[in-house]
Amino acid sequence: MSVDATDRRILEALQRKGRMSNADLSEQVNLSASACHRRVQRLETEGYIKDYVALLDARKMGVSTTVFVEITLQGQADEVLDAFEKAVRRIPDVLECHLMAGTADYILKVVAENTEDFARIHRQHLARLPGVAQMQSSFALRTVFKTTALPVWGEK
Repeated sequence: MSVDATDRRILEALQRKGRMSNADLSEQVNLSASACHRRVQRLETEGYIKDYVALLDARKMGVSTTVFVEITLQGQADEVLDAFEKAVRRIPDVLECHLMAGTADYILKVVAENTEDFARIHRQHLARLPGVAQMQSSFALRTVFKTTALPVWGEK
């Protein structure tokens, strides 16, 4: 099933504030509380809403350094990719791992306390990843913009 304009308003509101009460949400999207609740349940059941999470402050959690690591593997065989992906999932400091098209095979988003902590993560985890031929790390100096909200458009 597809989403209509009301569903999109619900999704936009929940992306901004996932702990909003159903009463507040229904008021914000101009819908009765029961109709709003049914729509949210349908959006959850159909997989449009995957989960509800708390977004933590990286500085307060002591991991204010973000590093993007480009990784090139020795080969593209399925077993090489699978072994790498299985191993990288086990590194708690890696927030994201993306298979790429372009010069690098993967790009990782890694958080650390500081450069010394990243050196530890590199030594203990990243340098031991299977199948890696080359690795290049880039430190983020400042986050200019960050969101977890996906665009919720109508038909294009």
